[in-house]
Amino acid sequence: MSGGQRAPVNVVVCGTRFGQVYLSALAGCPQRYRLAGIVARGSARSVALAAEYGVPLYHSAGQLPDDVDAAVVAVSSSVGGGQGAELARSLMERGVHVLQEHPVHQKELADCLRTARSTGTQYLLDTFYPHLAPVRRFIDAARRLTALRTPVFVDAMCAVQVSFDLLDILAEIFGGLRPWSLAEPAAATGRPLASVDATVAGVPLTLRVENRMEPGDDSSSLFLHRITVGTDAGNLTLVNTHGPVVWSPVLRVEQDADGRLVTGSGDGGPEVLGPAEGPSWTEVLASVWPQGVLRALDELCARIEAGGDPLRGAQRHLAVARIWQQLTETLGYPQAAGPRPGPPITAADLLPDTRR
Repeated sequence: MSGGQRAPVNVVVCGTRFGQVYLSALAGCPQRYRLAGIVARGSARSVALAAEYGVPLYHSAGQLPDDVDAAVVAVSSSVGGGQGAELARSLMERGVHVLQEHPVHQKELADCLRTARSTGTQYLLDTFYPHLAPVRRFIDAARRLTALRTPVFVDAMCAVQVSFDLLDILAEIFGGLRPWSLAEPAAATGRPLASVDATVAGVPLTLRVENRMEPGDDSSSLFLHRITVGTDAGNLTLVNTHGPVVWSPVLRVEQDADGRLVTGSGDGGPEVLGPAEGPSWTEVLASVWPQGVLRALDELCARIEAGGDPLRGAQRHLAVARIWQQLTETLGYPQAAGPRPGPPITAADLLPDTRR
């Protein structure tokens, strides 16, 4: 797999719920990756997707041909009631490199890394959202900001099912999560958000988590991520998982000798880094998410080509898994979400009706 013009990497996708995102990404990049099959139990969805993509449907790792290079494991691990970690280990024992969807329990993550080391394969946990272009833009800008100024606070919101990758986003910004501390959350009975005071990398963190889920459906959250890193110079905000990223400088206005405000002396107003509007869901599914998948796969391939110790570079994810477990235990079991989502609302619906 070395060289500038390497042959496409043969990849199978395990699981066809969120695995559909990986299937779409692989099919859209045939010069780098070849979709070699689907591993699933054989539901109507899996059968239909195998037919749609024109690939074999396998029911276990043991059925895979010898020319499979890598596998995406988009099957829940034990924290979601699934056997994704066991599947990942069985694939590596066959010599197949693995990219596994998060979240994964700390112990299972360590077991997978040890299996990769003993089998000479590579294993990479994919926290998904940090690979997306808008989140990368925020992470890169936040790194530059905290290099220029000492961070004063972090204010963050997330849905509970994406809390693992929120912690990974913060770990990327600060080069880790420690020193970390976590206070007991405020009573949240009957409230949609549980508020937690914490410290991340020594910076005060206020975290609000929508600790609710629709039974059998983890896609009905009110939002995914919103993060602000604050400094004495201003605040950098990821308004939504898919953007925009906004820089809001601290307002400082000069006064003359008589204490009157000097017109035009203040710093500039808020500025948007990158696109001013976030992508539509159609664009997210067609472009933003597939490009994030390819970035994660490229990272796995880079590790395969380097041939290093799979434990090297995995310490951040091990720390994230450990702290995520502490966070979710502190939050407690998610409440049932409700009411069911109503019809969509657009920005135009919120503007005054000029016809009146």
